[in-house]
Amino acid sequence: MSFKFRQLPLTPLRAGLVLLWMSSQATAAVPAATVTGPVAVEPHPSVNSIYSASAIELTANGYIEEEYFIEGTANRYAGEDMSNANIIDTGHRYRTRLIVRRPSAATAFNGIVIVEWLNVTGGSDKDIDWWQSGAHLVQNGYAFVGVSAQQMGIDTMKQWSPQRYSSLDTTHDGMVQNDDLSYDIFSAVGRALNRKGESTPAGEVDFMGGLKAEQIIATGHSQSASRLANYLNNIHPLDPVYDGVVVHGGGGRVRDDQPVKIFKLMAETDMPRRAAEPQPDTDNFRQWEVAGTSHVDVPFRIESARAANLRQGLPVADAELGDPGCALPAYSRVPFRDVMNAAYEHMVLWIRDDVAPPTAKPLQVARMLPELEFARDEYGNILGGIRVAEHAVPTAQNSGMNNGTGAFCRLYGSHQPFDEAVLKALYLDHASYVNAVRAVAEQNVRDGYILPEAAVQTIRSAEAAAIGN
Repeated sequence: MSFKFRQLPLTPLRAGLVLLWMSSQATAAVPAATVTGPVAVEPHPSVNSIYSASAIELTANGYIEEEYFIEGTANRYAGEDMSNANIIDTGHRYRTRLIVRRPSAATAFNGIVIVEWLNVTGGSDKDIDWWQSGAHLVQNGYAFVGVSAQQMGIDTMKQWSPQRYSSLDTTHDGMVQNDDLSYDIFSAVGRALNRKGESTPAGEVDFMGGLKAEQIIATGHSQSASRLANYLNNIHPLDPVYDGVVVHGGGGRVRDDQPVKIFKLMAETDMPRRAAEPQPDTDNFRQWEVAGTSHVDVPFRIESARAANLRQGLPVADAELGDPGCALPAYSRVPFRDVMNAAYEHMVLWIRDDVAPPTAKPLQVARMLPELEFARDEYGNILGGIRVAEHAVPTAQNSGMNNGTGAFCRLYGSHQPFDEAVLKALYLDHASYVNAVRAVAEQNVRDGYILPEAAVQTIRSAEAAAIGN
């Protein structure tokens, strides 16, 4: 993927001279930023509250959620893909926001901060990786920071609450387009976090309430993953900020010639355009592909609906999955989040102890030409990849694929339960089904693909199911 921004017309020679001159004049360091806040909130459904507030219970779990504004200046960059970018100009003003979710007690903090590049597909800020793994992060003492790095999300927030968000802008008063400032914004937030041994200068705001980070890990899903891939390939090497990056559900090939640890997590939906050109694992790069999973799945949709209800002042318990009207029944039931939670834990060990995560087989390809086709079993379930029990001991066809008239049907995957005859042919009785689930779940734990608590929940769900009865 070419990494070029729109510029004023220049001849190739003149452009090269300008880039050379500008890069010699500008520093590669991330410009400093100023944080203000926390911004006061009113109870929902007031629009003087946090847009994209968490629907996961925080207070009862000893967590605080706050919103801050961050402002400063950013560079613009240009260059070729897979190589360090050049700074083409500097001094572009921005003002945006960040959401902080952290333990209220320092003793409950595990030292790890997850910084998510909020996704703006469809217009609004979406903390998708929080939707997937927020409960795990809370249970294990992580801190979380969500960054509004792109103008589309800010525009939606301004429409929702002009009085709260009218001062936000990432375009330098409309002079900078294409979210060119997003990269330095994301760096500035990571740089503003205090690591152990650091402190906030007098008169400035510590948005972590005194917590000191041992590790700072970036994450982002889909469109945000593509931005993170560009960031890793071109800009982050100039002035590294993050210890590790989770590229989730998007992005092309990623440079692995840098010390930052990179974990790429892909659903079945994400692989048709990428399986033909696999990127090999290295000491600093891992890719996991999870069989039967969809780009947008049931936990994703439910948590999204819960957050929307919270914003509108409706009971979060009334959130519904909904029917997007796709050609096949939508949303895979294979739990991508179980694998993602394990990946976060592996990332922590990888950074701290240089213990690389286990490798995993890719999804199995049946043929490359005339177009790529995945290998599937007799029930239509994909072969290869990480195979959690919900897929390896199937009760339905779960796929990352779907289509239809809906704008995002291709991302929703599908779930088509087996009929009773198929279930009886597969499982002689309930005990044989539960035992098969238990064997796969426990093997997944041994392989490092899921955590023990996920295996326990999977087995309990199998025990409660009617399969084989």
